[in-house]
Amino acid sequence: MQEKLLKLHNNSYSPYSNYAVSAILVMDDGQEFSGVNVENASYGAGICAERSAIVSAISAGYKNGQFKELNIMVSSGKIGTPCFICRQVISEFFEKQSLVRCWSTDGKYEEYTVEELCPYPFGEDDLQ
Repeated sequence: MQEKLLKLHNNSYSPYSNYAVSAILVMDDGQEFSGVNVENASYGAGICAERSAIVSAISAGYKNGQFKELNIMVSSGKIGTPCFICRQVISEFFEKQSLVRCWSTDGKYEEYTVEELCPYPFGEDDLQ
């Protein structure tokens, strides 16, 4: 997975932050979806790699509960975790025990469950 994530870094569009992020989402059936961060001069118009991969899976017809794991790598050489907007989206589509692996470029990673990353999710019940 490390090599795939490193190669995917080349597709990141991050001219403002120079902080490339790549993500590979693995579905229950083994299908993989890739995502990279895409920045914009109007910063709020950008999208994170995690959400890019998730949106691709949804666009391909996948539904809640079919998401197995998410792998993320940042270009800083450190292990980075998803931002809180991404954590909200992750909590919408993944089961609580699904895995999120956060990789460094040198092959180290930390593994979390969605529940560990998102202990107090905002969900459908909060809208009632």
